[in-house]
Amino acid sequence: MRYAFEAQVLKKYPAQFEVCDACEYFRARDPHWLDEAYSSAIAAADTGLVMRNISLASKVASTLYWVFGERGKGQYLDAAGGYGMLTRMMRDLGFDFYWSDKHCENLLARGFEYSRAMHSCQAVTAMEVMEHLTNPLEFIEATLKDTGADSLIFSTQLYKGKPPAQDWWYYSFATGQHIGFFSRTTLDILGKKLGLKLISSNGLHILSRHSLDQNKLFLATRPLIAKGSSLIIQRRLRSKTMSDHLAIMHAD
Repeated sequence: MRYAFEAQVLKKYPAQFEVCDACEYFRARDPHWLDEAYSSAIAAADTGLVMRNISLASKVASTLYWVFGERGKGQYLDAAGGYGMLTRMMRDLGFDFYWSDKHCENLLARGFEYSRAMHSCQAVTAMEVMEHLTNPLEFIEATLKDTGADSLIFSTQLYKGKPPAQDWWYYSFATGQHIGFFSRTTLDILGKKLGLKLISSNGLHILSRHSLDQNKLFLATRPLIAKGSSLIIQRRLRSKTMSDHLAIMHAD
């Protein structure tokens, strides 16, 4: 790793940032402030949380239906799922989604927590998670192993070329939670180390043991197509909103 620059995180700690010239992974060195940064799991400055989940739910649903061929039989996990918004939205669209998060309370998908005793998952989603990790390779490897999944579907903002200047909004220095940043090259190399193939389009990235169609992903994740697909998918798969309500009401 080569020194890139120093910045102030949490408005008080000097932090060194470094980059790998080989794979372009860019990170904060020794992020000792993380416990303080996660005193609240969801940063108050994350004002895009709701709109992002609305957009991602339609893209993920469209991707699972058109790229993975999901027709309502598969089981999925939203890892590091925050308040459970994406899990709830995916179930509302008809997908059998579950939630897990070591650092956040499940507020919106209660009753649908994932456990290892459950059946294997077809895929795992990890939305806006990778930039929070001290060891992304270890996270991907452990997550796929623990769930039996063959694919990780995730979102993170990629950079191109040299690390962006310090005014790049995605650094989010004031919250101290974003500590690792990726380029397309980084993800390619990360996938190869784990024996996974990468496809990426419209802000959604997939690392999978299977050969998936890049063109299908491009079409499925285009905003208008994804939004329209959600309406079709919800009718075809049948929303779990009411069935989940009844299951919870009749639970012991």
